[in-house]
Amino acid sequence: MPSPSVHPARPFGRLILPSLLLFAVLLQTGCKDQNKYVPPPPAQVGVATPLRQTVTGYMLQTGSVTAFNQIDLVARVEGFLSEIRYQDGATVKRGDTLFVIEPPPFEAKLKQAQGDLIMAQAELVQAEAEYTRQATLAAQDFASQSKLDLARAKRDSDKGQVMTQQANVTLAATNLSYTQVTAPFDGIATRHLIDLGALVGSTSPSKLATLMQLDPIYVTFNISEQDVLKVRENLKQRRLTLAEINQIPVEVGLMNETGFPHAGTLDYVAPSIDPATGTLFARAIFKNPDRALLPGFFVRIRVPTGSEMQDALLVPNRALGSNQAGRYLLVVGKDDIVEQRKVETGPQQGALRVITSGISPTDRVVVSGLMSAIPGRKVSPQPATIAPEPEPPAAPLPAATGPAATEPAASGSAAPAPASKQ
Repeated sequence: MPSPSVHPARPFGRLILPSLLLFAVLLQTGCKDQNKYVPPPPAQVGVATPLRQTVTGYMLQTGSVTAFNQIDLVARVEGFLSEIRYQDGATVKRGDTLFVIEPPPFEAKLKQAQGDLIMAQAELVQAEAEYTRQATLAAQDFASQSKLDLARAKRDSDKGQVMTQQANVTLAATNLSYTQVTAPFDGIATRHLIDLGALVGSTSPSKLATLMQLDPIYVTFNISEQDVLKVRENLKQRRLTLAEINQIPVEVGLMNETGFPHAGTLDYVAPSIDPATGTLFARAIFKNPDRALLPGFFVRIRVPTGSEMQDALLVPNRALGSNQAGRYLLVVGKDDIVEQRKVETGPQQGALRVITSGISPTDRVVVSGLMSAIPGRKVSPQPATIAPEPEPPAAPLPAATGPAATEPAASGSAAPAPASKQ
C-alpha cells in the first residue's frame, strides 16, 4: 500500500518554484534602484562683497604697562626691625614712615660724635689762643720762631680734628635717619617681606617692600623702522611742530576690552633706532585714577598716523587665512567655484581688516562657512553682509598751530606729565 505522504507534496512543489523566481526578479530590480549614486548638493557658504569706506590711518602695536615710579624699600643700616607702620597694600604719602629699625644704638652713636666734636672744638680754642700769644711774643722778639711754628701746627691740627668730628656727627645723624624708612613719593606699598624683630642690613641692604606709583602710569612699546618713516611722512604733511609731535594721542585696550577705551599721550620716544632690533622705543602716559591699568598688563595700542584711506576695502578679519605664501581670502568666482586669492593687508579696523591689494570691490568673498569652502570645488553661495562693529572713535591728532617742522623726527623730549614725578 503506497505511503499517503508522497503524493500530496507534488502539487505544492510545482507552485512554490515559480513564486521564488518571481520574488528574485523583483528583489534584483529593487536593489538596482536603491544603489543608484546621488551626488550631495554643494556646500552652502556666506559670501559678501568687500565693505567700502574711508578709514583713518593708524598703526597697531602691542606693549606692556609699567609703573610711573617704582622702587624697592631697603634697610640701609644694620639693626632689628622694631615697627611696621602701614597696612600691606595701603596707599601712602610722601614722607610717611613705613618701617622703623631700632633707633637707640644710632642715637647713642650720634651723641658720642657730638661729644667728640665739643672736645675738638675746645682744644681748637686753646690752640688758637696759644698761637695768638706766641705770635705776639715773636713780634716783640720774646719767643723763638720754632715755638711759633709749633703753635701754628697745633692750631691747624685742631682745626682738622674739628672738621673730622663734624663729619662724624653728620654720618651719625644720617645713619640715625636711615632707621626711619620713609616713602619718597605717593604710591602703594606692597606686602612687607621681613617680619618684626628680624635682623636687617647685616651683610647687605635688605629689601623690606616695594613702593609703586600707579597714577599716572606708563605704557611702553616698540615701533618698527617702517612705521617710524610712515609717521614722520604723515606728520610732515600735516605741518606739525616738534612740540605738537609730543602731544600725539595714544589709545590702549586690555585683552578683555573692546576697542581702545584708555586715552593718553605720547610721553617719550628714543632719539635713535636700536640697530639690533630695528625698532624705536616709545612710551605713553595715561591717567589711572581707578587703577584699571596695572604694571605688567599686556595691552593693545593704537596710534593715529594722520593719514586717510579713501574707499578702502574691508573684510572680516576672521575671513583671512595664512600659509607660507602669506595672507589669502577665499573668493567665489565663475560657476560658483571657490578660488584662493593672495592678498595684501592693511590696518585693522575693529573686527575688520583693510585689504590693500588682491581683490576688487565686486568680488564675492567667503565670510562664513569657511570650513566648507574648498578651493576648486563648487559651492552654493548665500548672500551675506559686512558691517563694522561699533568701537570708540580714534583720537584726533592735534591741529597744526605753528610753522612747519623742519625736522619732524621722533623727539626724545618728554611732554608735560599729568602728575609730577617726585
